Amino acid sequence: MKIFAPAKVNIGLEVFPVRDDGFHPIRSIFTTVNLCDELEVQVLSEKNTCLVRCEGMELPEENTLTKAYKAFCVLTGVDSGVCVDIKKHIPSGGGLGGGSSDASSFIQSLDCLFSTHLEASSLRTIAGNVGSDVFFFTEALIDSGIGFSGSYAAVVEGRGEKVRKINARTDLAMVLLFPEVHVSTGEAYGLMDREFASGALPDKKADFVMEEEYMKDVSVWRFFNSFTIPVSNKFPCIMKALSDMKDSGALFSDMSGSGSTVFGVFASKREAEAAEKKLSKTWKTVSV
Repeated sequence: MKIFAPAKVNIGLEVFPVRDDGFHPIRSIFTTVNLCDELEVQVLSEKNTCLVRCEGMELPEENTLTKAYKAFCVLTGVDSGVCVDIKKHIPSGGGLGGGSSDASSFIQSLDCLFSTHLEASSLRTIAGNVGSDVFFFTEALIDSGIGFSGSYAAVVEGRGEKVRKINARTDLAMVLLFPEVHVSTGEAYGLMDREFASGALPDKKADFVMEEEYMKDVSVWRFFNSFTIPVSNKFPCIMKALSDMKDSGALFSDMSGSGSTVFGVFASKREAEAAEKKLSKTWKTVSV
């Protein structure tokens, strides 16, 4: 099977203090964008094997796809081996959920390949064993079908397991800008926790309903990302990227997820493409 795994952008990301189980509760709007990784999945003759190959990347022996394979096999009893070839377009360590999206698409490709006909509840169970962002992509695929190329948006809360679909804004265009830094999720949470503990960051809380804010004119959006200040303090190029995005005419800009990708929202595709052309002289960018 050949399938596509879409990236996501966080429009607003409020992070709360760590819970007893080690997870930080969040509140955010996740929306898919048309930047996708490509996966090709083949059945192997070897049993209980998951071979993952990614051109240009050295993957750890245990990764989101091998975790997904193990969780799938435990739940279904399937023991056939598979090989997964990934062509990456979503940058790693960019806050766009590429690894989680790959895992979710892979899970549902396994369901198709082995005709296990898993119910939505089973797909959600596997997602919970792989990673927090996998919940969102799993719901997007349950709603829209594997390999979908449309738009899906949701308010995401808890550790990521509470996903409530909302109407996706299709009247906007975005530019993604990729600073040349890799930010791991664990590192970003560590930076944020230290600065909050020291009092270096204000205890900022959203005083608005996310889906209501999302439907307003973009120029008055009050969204913020709890990671932006601590992460950009360590990586000044992210702050420069945010400044350049704003100067390009973006109605709203911020960092996605735990970074380092910066996104800008524009009123039209024409304006986004014009900004992308200007920004591409200095940065690696894409219009989505």
